[in-house]
Amino acid sequence: MSDILCIGSVLWDIIGRAPSSLRLGSDVPGRITRLPGGVAMNIAMTLTRFGLRPALLTAVGRDAEGDELIAACLRMGLECGHVYRSDDLPTDRYMAIEGANGLIAAIADAHSLEMAGDKILRALGDGSLGSEAAPYSGLIALDGNLTEALLSDIARSALFARADLRVAPASPGKAERLMPLLGHPRATLYVNLEEAGLIAKGRYDTAAEGAQALLDRGAARVLVTDGGRLAAEGTAGQGVITGQPPQVLVTRVTGAGDTFMAAHIVAEARGASRAAALEAALRAAADYVSGDIGS
Repeated sequence: MSDILCIGSVLWDIIGRAPSSLRLGSDVPGRITRLPGGVAMNIAMTLTRFGLRPALLTAVGRDAEGDELIAACLRMGLECGHVYRSDDLPTDRYMAIEGANGLIAAIADAHSLEMAGDKILRALGDGSLGSEAAPYSGLIALDGNLTEALLSDIARSALFARADLRVAPASPGKAERLMPLLGHPRATLYVNLEEAGLIAKGRYDTAAEGAQALLDRGAARVLVTDGGRLAAEGTAGQGVITGQPPQVLVTRVTGAGDTFMAAHIVAEARGASRAAALEAALRAAADYVSGDIGS
């Protein structure tokens, strides 16, 4: 039995990190790591650190990299019994370069997840985890690496009508894919300020402005971050509140947003108030980017 379903990208993160500031054309010494990653995976890994047991709904190839990835997931205590294993699609990968001045560039190769489509959701309709007659009613963390068509289907599907949906874009470039979920009455969107502007079709100076704009466009609930500046949580009918992230030395950025989202989910599952849950999520994200907790 799992506490939450994590739906979306589960892949290998290949991250190059250098201690110096980087610019176009930089060629510097650093470290290159390969770790299990992807938005859904990062959220699931963080949830396990907080004591929850997540189940993964994703696509992983039946190749050597896929076998390694599933083995790594199982070692971390993640439920993989409903993962779609494809015979003809390779395991997805993500590659990023980070310097002392933050993320320099990244490429997400999540094409296998996109091509698998609704095959990854079979367990929600065949009775394993739910059905149209008895939809899954627990927590679901959903990531924006799914296609816009599939996200639109999810927004209208009876299979998700009772779920507590927690939704995150995979990147600013994919933020607009979440627009079909804006009107879902049980969806909470986790975005940064740039992504909020892309979804709400405007430019906003603060996270609070971005949160209010998303509420005005029909969102039921949103959380908007803005790096080290004030973050905001907005709930329809209850207004917008803000929280200040702790000031820390940033040593990494990839996965920080996923850590924020997971920590917020856990805090609320434990009964925290709106303000306390926001504070807990900001503290966890600060610990992550400072390197105070493991990858």
